[in-house]
Amino acid sequence: MAVNSWQQTSAPQVLILLDAAHQIEEGLLRDWVQQGQSEYKGEVHYVLVPIAHNPEDIPTEALAASLDVDPKTLLVPVRVVWKTPFDTLSDKPRLRDLLRGDPRHPGEAKARKLLQQNPDAATPIAGAPATLADLQQRFEERRKNASVDKDLADFVANQASLALDVVERRLRGSRYKVPRLVARQIRASDRYKQGLGEIAHETGQTEEELRSNALPIFKELISRPQIFWQDVLASFNRKLIGHAYGGQVIFDQSRLDRFRQIVREHPTALLWTHKTHMDGIAMQHVLFDNDFPTPHTVGGINMAFAGLGFVARRAGAIFIRRSFQDDLLYKLILRNYLAYLLEKRFPLTWAFEGTRSRVGKLMPPRYGILKYVMEAMRDSTADQLYIIPIAINYDMINDVKDYAAEQAGAIKRPESLSWAISYVRRMRHPLGRIYIDFGEPVVVDRNAIEDDNLSLAKTAFRVGVEANRVTPITLTSLMSLYLLGTSPRAQTLEELRGGMAQLVAWARQREIRLSDDFELQRAEQTLELVDAMERNGLLNRYDEGPETVYAIADDQHMVASYYRNTIVHHFVAKAIAELALVHAITREQDRVAAFWAEADELRDMFKFEFFYSPTEQFNNEVRAELARYEPDWENKLEAEEDFAPAFLRELAPLVAHATLRPYIESYRIVADVFSRLQPGQTLDIKHTVAESFKYGRQAYMQRRISSKASIGDILFKNAFKLMESYKLTGTGDETIVNQRKQLSKRLRLLSHRIAQLRTFSMPSEF
Repeated sequence: MAVNSWQQTSAPQVLILLDAAHQIEEGLLRDWVQQGQSEYKGEVHYVLVPIAHNPEDIPTEALAASLDVDPKTLLVPVRVVWKTPFDTLSDKPRLRDLLRGDPRHPGEAKARKLLQQNPDAATPIAGAPATLADLQQRFEERRKNASVDKDLADFVANQASLALDVVERRLRGSRYKVPRLVARQIRASDRYKQGLGEIAHETGQTEEELRSNALPIFKELISRPQIFWQDVLASFNRKLIGHAYGGQVIFDQSRLDRFRQIVREHPTALLWTHKTHMDGIAMQHVLFDNDFPTPHTVGGINMAFAGLGFVARRAGAIFIRRSFQDDLLYKLILRNYLAYLLEKRFPLTWAFEGTRSRVGKLMPPRYGILKYVMEAMRDSTADQLYIIPIAINYDMINDVKDYAAEQAGAIKRPESLSWAISYVRRMRHPLGRIYIDFGEPVVVDRNAIEDDNLSLAKTAFRVGVEANRVTPITLTSLMSLYLLGTSPRAQTLEELRGGMAQLVAWARQREIRLSDDFELQRAEQTLELVDAMERNGLLNRYDEGPETVYAIADDQHMVASYYRNTIVHHFVAKAIAELALVHAITREQDRVAAFWAEADELRDMFKFEFFYSPTEQFNNEVRAELARYEPDWENKLEAEEDFAPAFLRELAPLVAHATLRPYIESYRIVADVFSRLQPGQTLDIKHTVAESFKYGRQAYMQRRISSKASIGDILFKNAFKLMESYKLTGTGDETIVNQRKQLSKRLRLLSHRIAQLRTFSMPSEF
């Protein structure tokens, strides 16, 4: 709007609401109003309403007295916006800003000094005006639905606050759009009141007792974003990413712009894959620096420790208790809070998997937050929820060594302030780049939301499949996959380039996203990344012989497998096809039927490891993959006895040995542990993991398994789940004992077939 557009009004008088914290601001605003007052012939009155200092609790005594005027009076809110050094993203809050307070709201002495240094440091703004009659009507309509405001003056002050915030955001950016008076509006809603009544009826508590018990929950749960602390956290994020990743976060600007529009128009949840504590930092960094409306980040309350919890809550974080299944009041407040944010178009974001992936690949989703968001969506007035899957990947991360230790049986260090300081200190060495990829939205219609786990699982599955689809193949991940597949044999530079080139060509033909590390113009930066992999101990290079050779360091197989697992899902269908072909070779007839039966069985065997397409679609993917090499492969497999062995050699690059070997070997370890049990004996999951660690270390020393990467906590737990799904974990008779032994034999056979495929994949001179 024009600077003082209210002067064109025909209202008999104007009431200026001065949002001023002290006399300097009040004087600036009065002078500004008077400079634009010349065309207005009516009366102009002023009332002091300090809003910005504490918009959650605005003092309204003076305003209430000033509202006893003609209803045609025009009310105009005005405010001073102070320019600060960190209004540009290149600057940041300083330590003295933390000590002296928010420079966007300077005290009187500081304000006087700022004006002496720069008369343009202060910019007066005016919010959209409204007549008192209009505000009175809106207030009465609001009271019919909910008693949010204490009285008319309270309502007017809050409306003035919203109007001024809209104008200020035009100057500062959309990243500062935040909700106000959230707890008050939730408590005033009919939905919340009805929920309180139902809990009171169910528990026997009075509603007054419940309202009292709710106050600390509101305080704990509800985020109160403030511009200053948003800047502080953004500055910290930018600095940390600059240290570890050189500020290099790769993303598609056009897709981000598209999703910004979706957020404006629809309730939205941004669900990202979780590999490290850097995920949320990288997400917030990209969104903030691109003026994306700040999302409310939902996380576990274990991260709300001293220091981080204080800042994060004031920058948009929502910390949720780990367990609250029996707390009806907590669930009610959480559901209403999420519904409020969805209705008001404040985006939500959280880690899709709930916990960090300790093995690199996408973990099974945690349904907790998604369940409550879906329930909140069903309770809200919004029509559709847009869920945007986001894959976050890295060239390297510091956490991997910790994960490798945890998978080997070490105890996870709990989060705390000292832990956070130690974590930041470790981010001083170059780790390559960060990749953020946005998948296609999963759109959920409110009327289609069902109160059952199947509906929830289907939605989560769609998110997981899309996140996997947009995950890029990076140099670190592909090199790890290739060198683990050839281990323990080191590769010459020529062999490494040739093997990698085959994999890259295969991925490009299938339109799998590749990072630009594989482009010719990135050659120099690629060498820098390889050097970083060496410095971090992941890669060994030996150049004292006649040829330079590369290999994964002996004690880094678990770390390398983490990077390999970030892309392994792209290769699973082909890997299963290769193993099924090796099985078909053993049959004299019905080879096609044997192939598909084996493919289905393998798909089921790894159901706790990967997100698959539905069965028919998955089979079509396998069929199409093999048809790229030989369109008539099924007929030839059935009719020609020698077709399968020759066909296997044509399926370059072979990938089963590089992708499925650790899963087969770890499952074999668990199956061997169970095969030694007698009738009536069993193990629970805890003791299964413990015994599998013991036997796994022995098996590696005896080279029954190829790598320590096959010895891991999560791998063993998933193997136990498989045994459980086969009904082999209960105490049983001789039949159960024999079935356990048959499974062990089956996995040993698969290990042998994996070794065959590895031999096929090697150069002919090997």
